[in-house]
Amino acid sequence: MSSPLQAPVIGYTLGDQAGIGPEVMAKALKHLPPVAEYRLIGRHISATPGCPTEDTAQTALEHLELAAEAMKEGHIDAVVTAPVYKEGLHKVGFSFPGQTEFFADRLGSRNYAMCLTGKKLTVALGTIHTALADVPKLLTCDELVRIGLLLAQFLQRSGKKTPRIALAGVNPHNGENGAFGDEEARIVSPAAEQLRRLIPYARISGPCVPDCVYRDAVQGLYDAVLAPYHDQALIPLKLVDFDTAVNTTLGLPKLRVSPDHGTAFNIAGKGIASPKSTICAFELAYAYTLSERGGSPTR
Repeated sequence: MSSPLQAPVIGYTLGDQAGIGPEVMAKALKHLPPVAEYRLIGRHISATPGCPTEDTAQTALEHLELAAEAMKEGHIDAVVTAPVYKEGLHKVGFSFPGQTEFFADRLGSRNYAMCLTGKKLTVALGTIHTALADVPKLLTCDELVRIGLLLAQFLQRSGKKTPRIALAGVNPHNGENGAFGDEEARIVSPAAEQLRRLIPYARISGPCVPDCVYRDAVQGLYDAVLAPYHDQALIPLKLVDFDTAVNTTLGLPKLRVSPDHGTAFNIAGKGIASPKSTICAFELAYAYTLSERGGSPTR
């Protein structure tokens, strides 16, 4: 008879505490079942709702450092990070575009990617926080293959034995056979072919017409879409999964997730912020950790 799995230890941060982070964390924790240990990383500070300061930014940065250290030292199995105020962080020395890049750097991972997953749609991003004009220069076949492999691994660990992944095209109508763009033939199609060879257990489709593929995924034809750039994926995601989407960093030795919304300074302190995305983030952290230990994911 096998011994029961030890309860996962899931850390969490409060983000910029002038925002809704402390509120949504407190609400979420009240709804979570006692299947894991939920451990605060850092401390509460006095902050005026809606008014970020250098102190709230500096504290948020310190807590991110503590969270990364806790993951490296093995004190926590996963971390749920509350929203941060990037402009404030940059003023106190934060040199990264976002938390995704920060945790990858601190945990020594060069092979990482951003993925957002909700109840209806899961997307991974071929390029992350970059100007739209730079996407054609940054998007490569090798990058799509690398991220596709990470995405397939994530889907398997989340309970999809045969992941169905669609690679979205870049241009309207997939470029109309080169009439207005050749990225589909030059980059996306070769990446799909390589992924089919590298992960035969998965079902890889693409290039898929971008104005249809997200609808198809929502309707159940695909488990995830690998998108060429940020807004192509996040617009449909936030349309159908705004309250349940979770931001996760693929490729880290341990899972880092966060609710897919910002600090919402305009409603901070009013008691109306929804904890749904934060609850989903904790649920994903628990299910993923349990799956890695050999248990059955529940999400």
